Amino acid sequence: MTIAERPRPVRSQITVLGALRSPRQLSREVLAGMVTTLALVPEVISFSIVAGVDPMISLVASIVLAVTMSILGGRPGVITAAAGSVALVIAPLVHEHGVRYVLPTVVLAGLIQIIFGLGGLARLMRFIPRSVMTGFVNALGVLIFMAQVPHVLNVPWLAYVLFAVTFGIIFILPRFTKAVPSPLVAIVIVTAIVIIAGLAVPNVADEGPLTGSMPGITPFLVPLDLATLQLIWPTALSVAFVGLMETLLTSKLVDEITDSRSHKGRESWALGVSNILSGFYGGMAGCAMIGQTVLNVKTGQARTRISTFVAGVFLLALVTGLSEVMGQIPMVALAAVMMVVAVTTVDWHSLKPATLKRMPVPETIVMGVTVAVVVLTGNLAFGVVVGVILAMVLFARRVAHVISVDRTLADDGATVRYAVVGPLFFGSSNDLVDQFAYADDPAVVDIDLSRAQIWDASTVAALDSIETKYRDHGATVTITGLDERSAGFHRRLTGQLGS
Repeated sequence: MTIAERPRPVRSQITVLGALRSPRQLSREVLAGMVTTLALVPEVISFSIVAGVDPMISLVASIVLAVTMSILGGRPGVITAAAGSVALVIAPLVHEHGVRYVLPTVVLAGLIQIIFGLGGLARLMRFIPRSVMTGFVNALGVLIFMAQVPHVLNVPWLAYVLFAVTFGIIFILPRFTKAVPSPLVAIVIVTAIVIIAGLAVPNVADEGPLTGSMPGITPFLVPLDLATLQLIWPTALSVAFVGLMETLLTSKLVDEITDSRSHKGRESWALGVSNILSGFYGGMAGCAMIGQTVLNVKTGQARTRISTFVAGVFLLALVTGLSEVMGQIPMVALAAVMMVVAVTTVDWHSLKPATLKRMPVPETIVMGVTVAVVVLTGNLAFGVVVGVILAMVLFARRVAHVISVDRTLADDGATVRYAVVGPLFFGSSNDLVDQFAYADDPAVVDIDLSRAQIWDASTVAALDSIETKYRDHGATVTITGLDERSAGFHRRLTGQLGS
């Protein structure tokens, strides 16, 4: 029996009901959500400072986002919160015009995301090539690691001891038991050591004030008129598409990790609804938190909506009732956890010399450029856009040289036949005109396209140009062999494209 003929095992996707019936899976979901929340808090606070808003606003918005997406989202396991990419986009508006313009911007961005999801535009994700996805994953690992480095530099020597203890627990505990996530145990033990011993090391509270009070409903403080719309729409559009891109790429990454499929359209409109709700109660927009999602799904082994719901509820408990305890969590402990996540996130197989040697050079270039742009800009969306554009250009360049034109002259010299092989589009058909011997050919010319396809108007224009040149030499051209689609396309446009 060949490999292709062997029956493949079918993996059943774990459901919420199935997890509730399994104490082992349920505890895994709950603990994964809790450890993810602990890793989420300092980043959300840091991003709020970047955006120029109060840390509590971002924390409360993250609660709303996590809980709402756990119910409405199309990809179980994805952690959604007030993310850094959105903070970077919205920061210039806040610094120039004030916090009051954030709410209408977030609402407009949410409406755009809803339209995007309901319109089925999430299917555009299929056009992101694997080389870009690999670059995205590798760049993500680099960014997560680099974001933790400041937390372990210029700190008291005791912090390095705690840093080492955290690493020790993370790597040693799984050898004895995997019932409890080792990162959660590490954070709890190291925080307990700090509190009991009264150690003075940088902690979560140093990132921003934690008041423990909820902000309530966000009021509209700007007029709802055309002037406001003109001011906010560029930022709203950026927030919408940066959030969508990171969320959909994260969903696709989780699909690969869990070997399951997600509903990208639902994930898109659900993000829009969640952002509108978080805008009205909290005040900030957000998207998928890629590092925390990897921590939740890969390290915590979470597979259902329970983990993300627990993450939101646990964050609510930390913000309202346990803010003092949360504030004492050492930053080096969280940094150690996220560094481990960063290292496991990188696709090391894609970087092996043996893999790079077998991989086509253009795909390796696309992966490298994607990583470089992300690392230089700190924005995953920029890297993906540049990577996709570069992949398209390199693909078009390769395909442009795959067509061939074979000339066969009849024995009596009265007719000539040209057989064209390959896809005809703007990249390949522009040189098609130069493949024919107009002055030397007889009066009857047959162009056989049975092994070619017409894909755009540039090709039709090129064929029209060929016919015109032969007509100038007194020859008659017949185009044969077109499939039904190409024939209809050619018939509709020929003679209608000008000179």
